[in-house]
Amino acid sequence: MTTSAAEQTLIEALEGIVGARHVLVSLPDKLAYARDCWPRGIILVRGGRLMEHHPLCVAQPADEAEVAAVVRAVRAAGLPIIPYGAGSGVCGGTLPDRGGVVVDVKRLNSIEKIDVDAFLMRVGAGAIGQVVQTELERRGLTLGHFPSSLYCSTVGGYLAGRSAGQYSSRFGKIEDMVQSLRVVTGIGDTIDTAPGLGADRWGGGLDLTQLMVGSEGTLGVITSGVLRLNLAPEVRLYRGFKCSSMESGVKLMRKIMQAGLRPAVMRLYDEFDTLIAGSLKGQRRGAPSEVEPGMPARLMSGLWDSAVKVLPGDVARAASAAPDIADRVRRAGMGLLTRAIGSPLLLNQMTEALPGGCLLVMGFEGHKGAAQAEYDAAMALARASCVDLGSGPGEHWLKNRFNVSYKQSAMFDAGAFTDTMEVSTTWANLMRLYYNVKRAVADDAFIMAHLSHAYAEGCSIYFTFAGFGADTDETLARYTRLWQVAQQAVIDSGASVAHHHGVGVSKAANTGHDHQGGRPLFDALKAAFDPDGIMNPGKVWADDPEVAP
Repeated sequence: MTTSAAEQTLIEALEGIVGARHVLVSLPDKLAYARDCWPRGIILVRGGRLMEHHPLCVAQPADEAEVAAVVRAVRAAGLPIIPYGAGSGVCGGTLPDRGGVVVDVKRLNSIEKIDVDAFLMRVGAGAIGQVVQTELERRGLTLGHFPSSLYCSTVGGYLAGRSAGQYSSRFGKIEDMVQSLRVVTGIGDTIDTAPGLGADRWGGGLDLTQLMVGSEGTLGVITSGVLRLNLAPEVRLYRGFKCSSMESGVKLMRKIMQAGLRPAVMRLYDEFDTLIAGSLKGQRRGAPSEVEPGMPARLMSGLWDSAVKVLPGDVARAASAAPDIADRVRRAGMGLLTRAIGSPLLLNQMTEALPGGCLLVMGFEGHKGAAQAEYDAAMALARASCVDLGSGPGEHWLKNRFNVSYKQSAMFDAGAFTDTMEVSTTWANLMRLYYNVKRAVADDAFIMAHLSHAYAEGCSIYFTFAGFGADTDETLARYTRLWQVAQQAVIDSGASVAHHHGVGVSKAANTGHDHQGGRPLFDALKAAFDPDGIMNPGKVWADDPEVAP
């Protein structure tokens, strides 16, 4: 990994722009920025394969002017530029898989202005979601955007990937919250997408804001955005229901959304996800303790509880009382679980024999009178077809909704993998999509799902997979095959392959399905904003759509 004279010259130029301490060139730094949370990358790391790709260096500009100077310097050197927020993406959207310079925007983290009267905020792309929310709550406001990665993700990442928070049914996705953006293009120019501030010169009635939102750094580096705000809620009303089947739960969700009601949260868990939660045995215990995806921790918790019940009394008591014994038992259980996941068809067939019953969690927030009225109307619809479980499940979900982002390591430590796939379609097509994907992946991974992000027209399905291979090569092969057959099942079902995680590398080969005829438009945008093709190449639209990642 020797550095050429031209590369060293570029590094020195970048040090002159952002300061030497903010140009990272050490191997540990390069490795840290060489991946996001895409499970394929985690599989490689767990297998000791750290050098698949890495950047020349990482630049950390302090403001928009420095971002523009960095882009111009890297462009002159003819190298790729990879914008980077907090690295919480799960689709390979920030991989420096062609080398180049990673531009870390976390220093652009200021909340520049909060206009309480206009309900608007200008915020830097590097601001962490929870920090922004805390500042808004101090003023009685909220953005209404609550991804499960809120503690470890940036506003720029939300905008780049068209993120959806848990409250999207009420507030919409991030593209519904943004008024305008400031972006440094691949040329090094800075544009403001607000009407009258430079966006008009592009003509043709183009909405540059919406073209930049979701572009994942392929057109430029988002430096800040103006976002619309909402009042913080006066009241929160949450509840859980038992639906007799997925189908009955879907019908209820559709009725609620098409009645004009807007729950902050409405989530329907399939039978296995519900069983692991232990929510439908007459007690009002609560929803799954993790939210998205949460399956490894919930699965192990359920298996552990079951195991303790059948262990000999003295062993069970010892395991419960002694942490070291419990840890050894849990590790052994995880080893057995990963082997079982290695034969997923059997596990999937077992789940099909589970007794019916699906948990539905609903929550309404906002002005006390309005939220109460919507809550009462939704409760009347729900009680007509489902069993009321009380407030416990909803309140439990609310308390634990951000836990999952930190609880997936156990599966990877044991040699298995877990991943999620968020897809969407119309209400009429929803169950067909659900069963088609389950059948398609049954041989390759254990699968479960929940429904969330509901709208009047349709809903998203959030699939969670778990798989296992005997070694890294087998695990990678199974993981790759899983994604190929799963996405093909989505396409064959006439649904969308992406809803809110972005595209990155993992879905880039199928962007043409969701945006048929869109490639010429993307190419035209690249020609205008990134004529040299240096901005995050290979993301969103694959160079060769026939080649899977």
